[in-house]
Amino acid sequence: MDTHIHFNNELSGKIALVTGGTKGAGKAIADRLLQAGATVIVTARNKPETETPNINFISADLSKAEGAQKVVGEVLSTYGRLDILVNNLGSSETPAGGFNALTDADWESTLQANLLAPVRLDRGFLPQMIEQKSGVIIHIASIQGKLPLFESTLPYAAAKAGLINYSKSLSNEVAPKGVRVLTVSPGWIKTDNVQRWLETIAQNSNSSIEEAQQSVMDALGGIPFGRPAEPEEVAELVGFLVSPRANYLTGTEYIIDGGTVPTI
Repeated sequence: MDTHIHFNNELSGKIALVTGGTKGAGKAIADRLLQAGATVIVTARNKPETETPNINFISADLSKAEGAQKVVGEVLSTYGRLDILVNNLGSSETPAGGFNALTDADWESTLQANLLAPVRLDRGFLPQMIEQKSGVIIHIASIQGKLPLFESTLPYAAAKAGLINYSKSLSNEVAPKGVRVLTVSPGWIKTDNVQRWLETIAQNSNSSIEEAQQSVMDALGGIPFGRPAEPEEVAELVGFLVSPRANYLTGTEYIIDGGTVPTI
């Protein structure tokens, strides 16, 4: 069997969808897959402020069932199939204050966006992937699935823990049918939103950006690497996992956190 792999344009001919793909790590992932030759579709509620040439956009609210149905329908009717699904969408907008500050609505909205959105998209695209006997699904979880911050993100951490478990279970079911399912769990990622947040912390505490960043790392228990991840570093891992170079990888969680999680 010829095992030679061309790293340039290695995703040529592949159709890829990245949810939450208009900013942060999602945008970096979409750009990385485009560079590898894939036809890339991104989805988010709002159109990106600056459009990337050759990246196709679908507006949808994936926290609602009809949003997932819209994306599945448009992708399959326009492109005929999907080869790579990166479930990157994730958010936590719940208030601080621990369990007693959280309402049912807080829990439900967080679970919808972080757990049920990928479940619905997987269900929508898997029959076609199984029929073609090939496909890759990536679930972007978080180290909070194992290292929860109860003070401010309890529902988010619980949803990501559920996503990690679901991803493993799904991989066991569909791997014999030709579909690979993997989880990527980042730690703290320095996105544009995070940079603005650090500037606010620095201003409010009369400190430098570097001191503000260090205070956040201290709150996380420290990052041995000494800094948060760049979005492009997460994207590079995803780019490898969806490529032919990772053909034997499935059912595994890959943590990319600069050493933040203190256990093996």
